[in-house]
Amino acid sequence: MVDDITQPRPEADGPPWRSWETGTRVMIRRRLPADATHLFSDVIGTITRTDVTGVTLETRSGPVDVPASEIALGKQVPPPPVRRSRG
Repeated sequence: MVDDITQPRPEADGPPWRSWETGTRVMIRRRLPADATHLFSDVIGTITRTDVTGVTLETRSGPVDVPASEIALGKQVPPPPVRRSRG
């Protein structure tokens, strides 16, 4: 049987995102505050920290901390496409 590498392996003692390794590129859907105009927002980046308090991702616009209480779902994603130069 082949493992689906796009899905984290759930651990018996914690949420699936806890098993993701530093350096993995992921998408996390975070819950927004009740007074926000949307219910969720997606964050895409490379994991620089993961622990019981949440996850830190290095995104194109800098580091983003996502508290555990705001993580609705997430998945591992492939590397970004290579940008081609115009010319």
